[in-house]
Amino acid sequence: MLEGKNVVLGVCGSIAAYKSALLVRLLVKAGANVQVVMTTDATNFITPLTLSTLSKNPVLTDYFIAETGEWNNHVELGLWADIMLIAPASANTLAKMANGLTDNLLTAVYLSAKCPVYFAPAMDLDMWKHPSTTANISMIQSFGNILISPGTGELASGLYGEGRMAEPEEIIAFLTADILKKLPLAGIKALVTAGPTYEAVDPVRFIGNHSSGKMGFAIADELALLGADVTLISGPSAQVSKQRAVKRIDVITAAEMLEACRQNYADAAVCVMSAAVADYTPIDVATQKIKKQDGGLTIETKKTTDILKYLGDHKQDGQLLIGFALETNNEEQNATDKLKKKNLDFIVLNSLGDMGAGFKTDTNKITIIDRDLQKTAFDLKSKEDVAKDICLKITTLLKK
Repeated sequence: MLEGKNVVLGVCGSIAAYKSALLVRLLVKAGANVQVVMTTDATNFITPLTLSTLSKNPVLTDYFIAETGEWNNHVELGLWADIMLIAPASANTLAKMANGLTDNLLTAVYLSAKCPVYFAPAMDLDMWKHPSTTANISMIQSFGNILISPGTGELASGLYGEGRMAEPEEIIAFLTADILKKLPLAGIKALVTAGPTYEAVDPVRFIGNHSSGKMGFAIADELALLGADVTLISGPSAQVSKQRAVKRIDVITAAEMLEACRQNYADAAVCVMSAAVADYTPIDVATQKIKKQDGGLTIETKKTTDILKYLGDHKQDGQLLIGFALETNNEEQNATDKLKKKNLDFIVLNSLGDMGAGFKTDTNKITIIDRDLQKTAFDLKSKEDVAKDICLKITTLLKK
């Protein structure tokens, strides 16, 4: 859920600032882009050098850079951020957040932020229990900001009680869970197939096609970004998912892809079958490399099981099944026939006659045809943007 997110991490003057190093490390490990903004007091507890090294970005502490005369634009930082996290949030900073004081860069960025703001307080027990702190937190929450409650334990003063900043692992888990529950496909299981299948002729040769898997991988990534729990079944492909949460199952043959689909289909609410599955496979596979001979070579084949038809025949109420049609002639008629015969909710049509569409390209040009035979044509786009269009259609259908 944090993959590719821009995170402003505010660090305040608190002994708990030492935890910020691990927090930065975990954010970066999760794939986030991290910009640390520290208050001046925070630098007494942990050095900017430590956090800049871990975040791979210079740490910002002041409005102005004295050596160059440049200023750190708090408005741009607030607009850049997808998430703002203030951890540790001291009692002093909480008071400023509640009352709109901007006597440092961190609180100015906070007032400029358009994104969700999370704050993880850290202070001693009596400070935490003081009515002014309680009132400030209530005020901050009333603005829509999100509290990550402190834990209970031994405090820096030697007292035992509430006020310890949540552990970095707990903060990451909180962020992930909170982001996930707000996404449109949260709790939805999705199954996606991608790439070609290879049907062996002998230990060296195979029957295959030119599919790269790019479209299927882009769809799996977009579904994951929307909160779905995604299983991707891929034929031989050099593609790598950009979303670490996508669970990948590698297969080679049409039979292996069918079996993987059978094992995962029942639990999936959404199934997007974008793989280019072989229609035929050799009846007999030679155990040794077939030597070149005079004349031609005849390979006797049999039809593979139609995976999309199998899934359509076994579709449960409420499941969405989406297929693809790559055509060279009579495109719309062939796609519509496939839509009906295989019990699809919609089909994605693309034509090898369209420049920039088809196998191995980074772009695609599609037409979506739904069960009501409503057609929506799209311009040539990157496959990532095409995946967004397809997933928007999925999200819309799930809401009906």
